[in-house]
Amino acid sequence: MNNKILVLDDDQDILNIISFILMNKGYRVLTLNNGKEIFKTIKQFHPDLVLMDIMLGTMDGRIICRDIKNTSGLENLPVILISASHDLAHCLHQKGAPNDFIAKPFDIGNLIKKVGQHSGMA
Repeated sequence: MNNKILVLDDDQDILNIISFILMNKGYRVLTLNNGKEIFKTIKQFHPDLVLMDIMLGTMDGRIICRDIKNTSGLENLPVILISASHDLAHCLHQKGAPNDFIAKPFDIGNLIKKVGQHSGMA
């Protein structure tokens, strides 16, 4: 069974690119263009990893990540944040922090490597 990745970004082009890359590597991918339905979607899709942008229109991916990590039953769900404007490497070990961080523009090889490491398909 292919690992499932939930991708959140408010930029449809980025969603399309990441989906294409990950599906080409054998992942099942579901995309969202905002975080409003994140918990409902996690409950229905049961992703092995959440990959999301920090800037999601009016929502902040860091807050969504913290909420995921503070929700009973989801605290071990890996979350990777993507951002062009925030360097999160320094806060990866804080409570509610993402499991990893990818800077934009991202290197495809690095994206695949990190997704594999955190989704169990490394």
